[in-house]
Amino acid sequence: MSDPYADIDFDEITENTGLAPDEIKCLKVCFDLFDTKKVEFLSADDLGEIMRAMGFRPTEEELKELLLEIDEDGSGEIEFGEFSQLCATFLVEDPDMETMKRELKDAFRIYDKEGLGYITTETLRGLMENCLLS
Repeated sequence: MSDPYADIDFDEITENTGLAPDEIKCLKVCFDLFDTKKVEFLSADDLGEIMRAMGFRPTEEELKELLLEIDEDGSGEIEFGEFSQLCATFLVEDPDMETMKRELKDAFRIYDKEGLGYITTETLRGLMENCLLS
């Protein structure tokens, strides 16, 4: 099995965001969950879903402004480095790993409607279908 973190420039992301390597790895797992097509970037359309998963309710105008801020290369696509910068703006200063895990669990509880601590394959399939249709 290949290293899922092999292509990440940890030094550059840490310099740009102040995030520790463990936090960057945690964000990579999240990024990969949103990157359902496995294309190594997220579309601008995914931005609203990401923000809602993080507990925010941005308007369309706020999403457009946010995309202009984080899409450094103007591609209309959110690469992992840009995703890391976005997430870093919402994380408290120097969050410990437990805090980060709790925040991620809170974000994914949106999909755990029965409160079982996991999502079913049916729920995951529905999420993937929604992502593919949007």
